[in-house]
Amino acid sequence: MIRVRLATEDDAEALLSIYAYYVKNTAVSYEYAVPSTEEFRGRIRKTLANYPYLVAEVDGRIAGYIYAGRFGERKAYDWSAASSIYIGEEYHRLGIGRLLYGKLESILRRQNITNVYAGVAEPMAEDEYLTNNSRYFHEALGYRIVGRYTGCGNKFGRWYNLLWMEKIFDGRSDNPKPFIPFPELDITDEDL
Repeated sequence: MIRVRLATEDDAEALLSIYAYYVKNTAVSYEYAVPSTEEFRGRIRKTLANYPYLVAEVDGRIAGYIYAGRFGERKAYDWSAASSIYIGEEYHRLGIGRLLYGKLESILRRQNITNVYAGVAEPMAEDEYLTNNSRYFHEALGYRIVGRYTGCGNKFGRWYNLLWMEKIFDGRSDNPKPFIPFPELDITDEDL
C-alpha cells in the first residue's frame, strides 16, 4: 500500500539515502557530493516555509519524495513553481511518481500556482549514468519541453544537457489570485 504524507525534518536521513544514490551513481542530480543530513534537514525546512514537500511510503518505508520551490526570485514569478522528484531505486514503476505529482499539483493549484517547471537532466547520448526516462515520465504527465541548455553540466567526465519542461494549469487569468504560502493552507496528512 502506498501512503502519501507531508515530509518533516525528521525524514532527512531517509530522504537523503534515496537522494545519495542519484548523486553518487547518476547524472540525474548535478551535485557531486552528497549533502550532510543537517544540510538536507535545512533544505526541507526552507521548502516547507512556502511550498509542499511530500513523501511516499510503501508498507511504512519511505519510497520516494517530491517537492516544489520558487521558480524565480522576482515578484512576477509568484505563480510559477519548480518541482523535483526522487524515487528509491527498488520502487520504480509502481506508480509512485505519478501519485506524488498528482498530490503536488493539487496543492500547487490551491496555492494559486499556474505554471510548474521541471529541470530534467538529458544525456547527449544515453549512457550508464543517465537515460531519457525522466523526460518520458514528465511528458506522460503532460509536461512539454520549453527549453534546452546544451552541455551545461559535466559529471563523470561527460557533458549533459538540461531540459526545462513546463505544465500550465487550466484557468489561468490575467488577474491571478495571490500566491498562498503552503503553511497557510493548513494541509494535514489526512488531506493527502
